[in-house]
Amino acid sequence: MSPARDLYLIAYDIAEPRRLARVTRYMKGWKAAGQKSFCECWLTPAERRNILAGLADLIDAEKDRIHILQLDPRMQPRLFGCATRAAQPVFTIF
Repeated sequence: MSPARDLYLIAYDIAEPRRLARVTRYMKGWKAAGQKSFCECWLTPAERRNILAGLADLIDAEKDRIHILQLDPRMQPRLFGCATRAAQPVFTIF
């Protein structure tokens, strides 16, 4: 049985374009959905720690900002425009 995953919203504001490109590339490997500098990620506690450690190596803590928010699973999303609800992906390792 795989560990439970929680939905997180990760938002970042990176001051320098080269660091921004690195962070964006790094987050692409983790995100299930998102737009520009906002990512929705289904994470275990260990994966959350890995992301924090990886981002710490990529940012300048004096100039950049990263916010990681755990979203309440009881809350129903409100969708506007042509948005669709992101489904929790099934994680299987063979």
